[in-house]
Amino acid sequence: MSDAKASSIARPDRALVDRAAAFPSATLHEAMGRKGALPYEIKPIAPKMKVCGPAVTVSCPAMQNLAIHRAIYMAEPGDVLVVTVGGAYGGGYWGEIMTYAARQRKIAGLVIDGCVRDKALIESMGFPVFARGLSIRGTLKDEEGCINLPVAIGDVVIAPGDLMVGDEDGLVVVPHLEIRSAIEAAEKREQKEEQFMKELDAGKSTLEILGLK
Repeated sequence: MSDAKASSIARPDRALVDRAAAFPSATLHEAMGRKGALPYEIKPIAPKMKVCGPAVTVSCPAMQNLAIHRAIYMAEPGDVLVVTVGGAYGGGYWGEIMTYAARQRKIAGLVIDGCVRDKALIESMGFPVFARGLSIRGTLKDEEGCINLPVAIGDVVIAPGDLMVGDEDGLVVVPHLEIRSAIEAAEKREQKEEQFMKELDAGKSTLEILGLK
């Protein structure tokens, strides 16, 4: 197995993570110049699930989840496991027992470019999971994977320590070195939108406000 120790990840300051968590994923995406959005197929498995934390990246061979088990015990509290599965989306790579273990480790959530199972039990534990869907198909544990090397989901590359922000609208990846600037841009965007609403209350149309014909 090729990996880097989770403790070696350059994690963002906790105060920055908390500030980022206050913004919707769409606001951060727009504030960064419409970058970093993961495929729309990856959604929270239950309503109101949110996630925000630095990525611990995991690359699994198709229909194998040993690397995810290992990553649970390499991650630190507040981390988000970000998992790719070699394009074999139909396996149930994660379920009740892994969720229980992740909660013990105080992991902030899971983002997986594949499927999971035990939805109701995961939801009852209050653990945020963002996945392509649900599948009861079991996976194996006899091939190694990679942990804490960059992974690609769709057209977005996620490096260990990048910030993952997700809600019901979707997921956005904020590169580690851009977190502070993304937060500042998001704050300005929200101020601008507040001004738009004031202008709407004053009788202007969206066409007027946006300079459209």
